[in-house]
Amino acid sequence: MNRKKITILGATGSIGYQTLNVIESLPQKFELNYITVNKNISALNDICKRFNPKGIVIADESAYKSFKKNTNYQGEIFCGSESINFVAGSEQNDILLSSLVGFSGVVPTYEAIKKGITIALANKETLVSAGNLIMNAAKEYKAKILAVDSEHSAILQCLLGEDINSVEKIILTASGGPFRNTPIAEFPNITIEQALNHPNWNMGNKITIDSATMMNKGFEIIEARWLFDLDINKIDVVVHPQSIIHSLVQFIDGSVKAQLGLPDMRIPISYALNYPERLSFDFPRLDLCEIAKLEFQKPDFEKFPCLKLAYESLEMNNHAPAIINAANEICVEAFLNGKIKFIDIPRIIDTALNKIEHISITTLESIIYTDSETRKFTSSIINNIN
Repeated sequence: MNRKKITILGATGSIGYQTLNVIESLPQKFELNYITVNKNISALNDICKRFNPKGIVIADESAYKSFKKNTNYQGEIFCGSESINFVAGSEQNDILLSSLVGFSGVVPTYEAIKKGITIALANKETLVSAGNLIMNAAKEYKAKILAVDSEHSAILQCLLGEDINSVEKIILTASGGPFRNTPIAEFPNITIEQALNHPNWNMGNKITIDSATMMNKGFEIIEARWLFDLDINKIDVVVHPQSIIHSLVQFIDGSVKAQLGLPDMRIPISYALNYPERLSFDFPRLDLCEIAKLEFQKPDFEKFPCLKLAYESLEMNNHAPAIINAANEICVEAFLNGKIKFIDIPRIIDTALNKIEHISITTLESIIYTDSETRKFTSSIINNIN
């Protein structure tokens, strides 16, 4: 049996690391083709020893020079963003696991789609910024896009064997993050440490802050609109603190299907890598009696205005989500660096959404232009605050 060749964009991040764990568990099923990293050389050395991938790309030039000087690794070694695009589109790839953080995942994912490569998508920003372009390209080049996010994987599993026309709505679940029960009066004093303390999931800093503001869920709304080709009035959000039900589908006859599991990203990763088949793993099992209860609440749009901004952007045009994505990336970085407050994040994004000139996004170049202009505008607002 031929093993599937997997290339991982962002191999040393949270999703990349857990994907490696899945691959290592089933060496007879998968082999590592290329990997990309930013500058975590220590983790890269470990991956090379364990998996001996065909080739690697190191985004950071100084880290690249250091690695080449000191390594015993015999495979291909590349540097820079153009090389990331090159390995993403390698015709040897059976699957591209796209788990880069932010807008950096858009172009390499697009390059892989143009080669007809199956995409295991863990980079929300690709569909948030370029949903229409990406999905049209996937149809043109016959590339499958399989969601790795636990929520969209849950929807995918619930829809298997169903007619999309029988769907009344989908319901994305949200943990509510660390501030679900925090009074809104306390939001001006939220610290970086508090925002990084997610109750259920272990993720990188950027996505953890997105979860705290619930922009992460906003992005998932936009992502779901494109992945499942649904109108926004068919996409709901419910807060579910236990993160056991990962999402639900309600059908026109009143039936509801849900996918349940422990908050373990290896489950949706393994499903995407071998879709539509399931593989046997010894991951921890869900014990409903131990969980004892499952709770649900309506999301608070006043406390978490980023949710509202996501819906508003979809109602505006296909340019607006790219604006909120770029503005959010700049704001999250500024918050993590202590330049703005937690409550400034949605305020600045809202300003960008309403002040930046809206253009029609029809090409990759127009997306890159929108992203660049938004970053400049958002950075100027932050600089004026300081």
